[in-house]
Amino acid sequence: MPRKWTVNLLPRDGSDLLDGETGARRPRLAVGVLFTVLTGLLLAAGSFGYLGGETLQGSRLARENAVLTQQLSAMQGRVADLESDLELLAERDADLRVLAGLDPIDREVLEVGVGGPGSPSPEDNALFALNPETAEEAFAVDYDLNALERRTRLLKESLRAAGDSISSHRERLEATPSMLPARGRLSSRFSNARQHPILNRSLPHEGVDISGPRGTPIMATANGRVTWAGRRSGYGLVVEVDHGFGLSTFYGHASQTLVRVGQRVTRGEVIALIGNTGIATSPHVHYEVHVAGRPVDPMNYVIGAALP
Repeated sequence: MPRKWTVNLLPRDGSDLLDGETGARRPRLAVGVLFTVLTGLLLAAGSFGYLGGETLQGSRLARENAVLTQQLSAMQGRVADLESDLELLAERDADLRVLAGLDPIDREVLEVGVGGPGSPSPEDNALFALNPETAEEAFAVDYDLNALERRTRLLKESLRAAGDSISSHRERLEATPSMLPARGRLSSRFSNARQHPILNRSLPHEGVDISGPRGTPIMATANGRVTWAGRRSGYGLVVEVDHGFGLSTFYGHASQTLVRVGQRVTRGEVIALIGNTGIATSPHVHYEVHVAGRPVDPMNYVIGAALP
C-alpha cells in the first residue's frame, strides 16, 4: 500500500490550519521545486559576486592606469629638464672645441636622430592593445630617453677630444719660449751677418744679447729638460734646454750654471747667472731659439717684447 503524506499549512494570522494529504510522488516534486529555487538563488548570488569582482578589478585597473599616467607625466618633465641641461652642455662643448682648434659639431649630428624602416613604433608596445594613448606616451618617453643617451655619449666623446686637444695645446704653449731670459738692456739683435766686436769680421749672430750686471739671474723661457750644462767653445758656460715640439733654447756666457743635465725646468725658473765667460767683452747672456735645429729670431717668440 503506497505511503501517504500529510502537509499542514499554518497561516501567519493565526486562522485555522489547512491540511491535506499527498501521494509519494508529490513530495518529490516539492523537493525538486525547492532544489530548483535554491539553485537559482545560488546562481544569482554567484553572478552577483562575479559581476562585483569584475567591477572591483576594473576599478583597480583604472587606479593603476591613473598612477602610470601620472608617473609618465613626471618622467616627461624630467626628460625636458635633461634636454635643457644637455643643451647648455652642448653650448659649452662648442666653446671648448673652438679653444681646442676643433670644428664645432654639426647641429644635425648633435640631434643624433633615428628613424626609417625597422624603427620601433607605439604599436610594437604590448600596452598598445590595452590602452593606445598610454602606450604612445610611454613610447615617447622611451624614445626621448634613448635620444638623450645617444647625445650624452656624443658630447662625452666630444668633450674628451676637446680636453685632449686643449691639454696638448697647453703643453705646447708651456713649451714655447715667450719671454727674454734676463732683465737688462737688449744690446745686440739677431742677424745673418754682424760685425763681430772681437774677431772684427762679419759673422751671423744667431741670437740676441742682453747685457746686465754680473750675477743677474738667467731664466728658462719655457718648460723643458736640460740637455747641456757646461762649457762650450766661444760661449763659456752654457745651458741648453729642450722644450719638445722641435723647440730648444741656448743661454751662453754665464758666470755660473745652476741646473744639471736631465733636470726638468719651468718657465721663469733661474738656471744660470749672467757673466762674461767665453768670448765676451762684458757681462751679458747670449740667447738663442732653435726650431727643428735651426736658429730663428728669438724676438719673434717674445710676447709683447717685454723684458722679464
